[in-house]
Amino acid sequence: MSEKIWYKAARTVVNAGNYPFPITETVIELLKVLITDDQARFIQIFRKPSLSLEQIKQKTNLKDVDLEKMLNDLMDGGVVVGTKSRSTGKNIYRLMGPFPGIFEFTFMKGGTSEREQKLARLFDEIFKDMSNRSQKSHDLIVKMYKDFPPIARVVPVEEFVDVGQEEVLPCEDVTKLLDDYDVIAVTHCYCRHQKDLLGEPCKVTKERQNCILLGKGAKFAIEHDFAEPISKENTIQIFHDAEDSGLVHKIFHVHLNPEKEIEGICSCCKCCCGIFQMYYSGTTPYHTLTSYLAKIIENSCVGCGTCVEKCPMEAIELINAVAKLNPDMCIGCGVCAHHCPENAIKLERTGPRNVLVPPRKINA
Repeated sequence: MSEKIWYKAARTVVNAGNYPFPITETVIELLKVLITDDQARFIQIFRKPSLSLEQIKQKTNLKDVDLEKMLNDLMDGGVVVGTKSRSTGKNIYRLMGPFPGIFEFTFMKGGTSEREQKLARLFDEIFKDMSNRSQKSHDLIVKMYKDFPPIARVVPVEEFVDVGQEEVLPCEDVTKLLDDYDVIAVTHCYCRHQKDLLGEPCKVTKERQNCILLGKGAKFAIEHDFAEPISKENTIQIFHDAEDSGLVHKIFHVHLNPEKEIEGICSCCKCCCGIFQMYYSGTTPYHTLTSYLAKIIENSCVGCGTCVEKCPMEAIELINAVAKLNPDMCIGCGVCAHHCPENAIKLERTGPRNVLVPPRKINA
């Protein structure tokens, strides 16, 4: 098949995502592993990332039975997600971008075949290439990403939230968030699995089944064997185990819009999480929403350095044997408070706060 067709398919996938991925030979090679020639032609109908079944039928000459198979195969591969619209009740099909999107579905099933290993290497090459490109245009990248929405929202370790007489708002309480969803699913941590395939296992936890999907996304993932249903009680236990391991609760909303429903809740570490990794590699800023800020009680601090070690943003340092926080880098996750042996750190509610930490400049 003409390389021009593959380039168009890659451009369509990149345009469906939130990050401005360069269309390189590696991206095209990745697609060739993920989809067939016919699928590469078909996905080009997604001039808009989301289409109804009626809109898709208007754009293709496939018979109904062939169209059903095409969509199901693409959904089984995590290239297209199909869910029912709450407002219209119609099935809506959404083409995934490279990351977040295809990356997550590629590694959710926890496969270890030669195909998955190749995909892990190709994604790694793509991320490294993006890092090199960003470093060469660092100042431009900083300006450009200021206009991008935060990709996730951080919610804190509940027991360390200090709000006085005020209750923790449901949108900021990771367990209360579950009350709004009838379907909950658990899946393999895609970020850690990719690192496992690369021979770089997580330094923070051995747990792999701790990514949570909710609502329509959970239903889709269960139907296409990306995830398994899980009870609310077992989900809460996963959250507590994650907190004890020093992981960060991150919430992902539909279309990255906090006013829309939640797609998933991840428990993230800085050594594997794709978003943390893109920050630490100098590829993109770390951009998140939060409602809390850590506060160090200096009189109680003994300078043990636990918080320095645990902070996923490296926002704390010891100065004269006392912990000092850089508030501009604090994402309000509560990991430091949860692990402080002297209870010398608490979280204070700030109200919605947009944290944007510029990408690191690695090559001076």
